[in-house]
Parts: sequence; structure tokens; C-alpha cells
Amino acid sequence: MSEQKVIRFNNTNRQFYTELKKRVDAYFRDNKISKSGNLNMYLKTAFMFAAYFVPYFLITLNVFDNKLIWLLLAVVMGFAMAGIGLCIMHDANHGSYSKNTKFNRFLGFISIAFVGGHSLNWRIQHNVIHHTYTNVHEIDEDIAPPGFMRFEPHAKHKWIHKLQFIYAWFFYGMMTLMWSTTKDFKQLIRYSKKGHLKTANTSFTTELIFLICSKILYYGYLLIPYFLVKEMTILNWLVGFVIMHYLAGLILAMIFQPAHVVEDTEFPLPTAEGNIENHWAEHQLRTTMNFATGDPIFSWLVGGLNHQVEHHLFPTICHVHYPKISKIVKETAKEFNLPYLDKKTFAGALWSHEKVLYKLGRAA
Repeated sequence: MSEQKVIRFNNTNRQFYTELKKRVDAYFRDNKISKSGNLNMYLKTAFMFAAYFVPYFLITLNVFDNKLIWLLLAVVMGFAMAGIGLCIMHDANHGSYSKNTKFNRFLGFISIAFVGGHSLNWRIQHNVIHHTYTNVHEIDEDIAPPGFMRFEPHAKHKWIHKLQFIYAWFFYGMMTLMWSTTKDFKQLIRYSKKGHLKTANTSFTTELIFLICSKILYYGYLLIPYFLVKEMTILNWLVGFVIMHYLAGLILAMIFQPAHVVEDTEFPLPTAEGNIENHWAEHQLRTTMNFATGDPIFSWLVGGLNHQVEHHLFPTICHVHYPKISKIVKETAKEFNLPYLDKKTFAGALWSHEKVLYKLGRAA
């Protein structure tokens, strides 16, 4: 990826976003509701951590001396790992879980460290780059995958991309495996060179120490079952580890990819001077899609991240509030004749992503 350009949005036309913020603020003020997490959020946190650590301790204490049950428990941990990322870590690292900034930082660091990642890297890639420059060529790292995949029409086309609609789903499962091994170190070096660490008021050495310590913590506690359970071989442990991560990675990709790399979303190109045509808020509407918002159980399980439009416009509001404010966002967008992209079903969103993978694989 090339060095990051200076990109400027056309923020002169502020009427939509000004009016929308006024209405959303009024909703919280009039109903005397905090924009942070509530009891629903705390119960969900307990549920997701329990879903992850109860199977972990059942394996560690060898409650079930059966290799097949070990694998089934690893499957549960994979689902729970995705749940921790979607429902807890995401809000904490956005600063929307709690009113207490220090608690958000602590929970954000711990929750991502427990599943193999590094908090600062995630905040830079997701909060700073992706949320600001959504779907912008050579800026948004979420649409800049390894060269054998192509997520946007301005990326270089290769012959192998013709098959990406088939093999992309296999590689999606590798996402958290890469986080837990090499990706964090590569990102930290890259972000240091680009000045992101300085902007975050930290240094490469400090973050490298935190990163190494978090990896030691992660692999340290995950390896405990291998050393305690006599019947467990290194192959047993490795198979469980890969299954857990693969499921988590696949689930996370299935939630995040249909939000931006789908048929109706746009991929605006900045001008040679680095200008983007629209206001930042309109840019978010044109590059982001909701899906399955009418399913409350699904919304609960995926941390409200099927309400991606609301999340991109108000990333510092806890996801438990998105179903309510979505009505305000949709009505305001309609008043200003702006798009509000929304697929009725999760399957429909995944199919839309699949069709884009197929199309981008064939378009030069």
C-alpha cells in the first residue's frame, strides 16, 4: 500500500449531519438515556465471556476426557471469541462501552488481548483509518487485502481474482490466526513509519513491549491445557486452536464484509488534490450498508453491527442503542434525499457480497 495521502471531505454542506446529530442528541436527552452501555450490555458481556471461558476451563480441568468433546468445546470457544470481538471489544475500543475513558481503554486492551490481538493497532486501523476513509482506494485497509483478492474496482486486477468468489471464504477464516501471529507486528512497524503512533501519543518501543506482553499472556493461558491434560498431544491442541480461530475469523468476516463490499455501496476516488466530493456523513451513507436489522436476536448476537450505518455515523454511541436511533437516521436521510442502504436479511447481504467478489474478479 502506498503512503497515506491527505484526504479532505467536502464539509461545507453540513445540513444533514447537523440536523441528524441534533435529533439523535434530543432522543437521548428527552428519554434521559446515556449513550454508553446499559444493563443489556453488561449481561451480554457476562454471557460472551462465560461462553468463552467455561469451555476453556472444562478442557483445562479435563472434565470430559474425550477428544471429540474437546473439539466441540473449541467450536463453542470460536463462536464466543467472535462474540467477544463483536459485542465487547468493539464498543470498548470505540470508547462507547462506558462513560469512563480509562475503563474503556482497559477493557478494550484486555478483551482483544484475550483473543490474540493488540488494542492500539486495531484502533488505528478501524477507528482512525476505516471509519474516516471508508472504501477509499489505497487508504482504507479493510478493502486492501493480500494481492490474491480484490475488494474494490480501483484495485489492480489479476487473473487469479476470477476464482476469488470461491476461495475468499476459505481465507476469511484465517483472519484472527493472522492477528494472533504476524499481523500485529507488521502493522506496528507500518503505523510507526506513517506517524500514527506519534499521533496516538505513544512510541514504537512502548507499544512493542505491550504487544509482546499481550502475546505472551495470550499463548501462555491457551497453552495451559496442553501442559495440564496428560492425554492432550500437541496435535490435539493445535487442531483445537486452529478450529477456534478459524470459526472466529470466518464469523467476523461474514459480519464486516457485507457492510461495505456489496452491490450498492460506493468506492469514491479522491481528486488529484485529495478532495472527496461529499461531506463525511454523506460519504458514510454511500459506502455502508445495514442488514437483517429486523431480527433482534441476530442484532444482539453480533453486537449491533448489522446496524453499520448508525455505527459509522455515531461510533461513540454504544451499539445497544442502534435499533432505536436507526429510525431517526433513516427518516433524516430520506428528508435530505440521501441513500439509506439496508438488506432485509443476512443471507441477502452475504449473497450481495458474493456477487461483488464475482464481479470484481472479472472486471479489469
